[in-house]
Amino acid sequence: MWISGNNLAVIKKEALKSYPHECCGLLLGVIGEDKEKRVIKVVPTKNDWENQRYHFNRFQGTLRDSFAINPLTFLRIQKKARQKGLQIVGVYHSHPCHPAIPSEFDRAVAWPVYSYVIVSVEKGQVKDLTSWCLNDKGIFLEEKIFVEG
Repeated sequence: MWISGNNLAVIKKEALKSYPHECCGLLLGVIGEDKEKRVIKVVPTKNDWENQRYHFNRFQGTLRDSFAINPLTFLRIQKKARQKGLQIVGVYHSHPCHPAIPSEFDRAVAWPVYSYVIVSVEKGQVKDLTSWCLNDKGIFLEEKIFVEG
């Protein structure tokens, strides 16, 4: 996955701003013929877990360990992206006081087409940032991040 340093800075800033709660947002860009993703724009969204958690009955999370993007927000951003020739290529969220590796919740809600950027924040500092992609067997594989600019 290709992403600019400025877009990575936006993700980190949102993670720090939301700490000790999880932040979340969408990655807009393009997917090449070789399936390689290029992030053009990062769009922060509200962590709407408190209003969406009823969709995830088996997960008893809180804003400290769960996130949800309102489906109407998702669709609105997707529509605007398409008008600009972009598409949603991924989702980002933070893991406060937890490693930047996917949780069981992350795996349960992931779609194979997207990249999932996770930023770990501990004691108000960014500790790590990783990207993951779900394969067709439901297993997350770490995805290399190429920083441009």
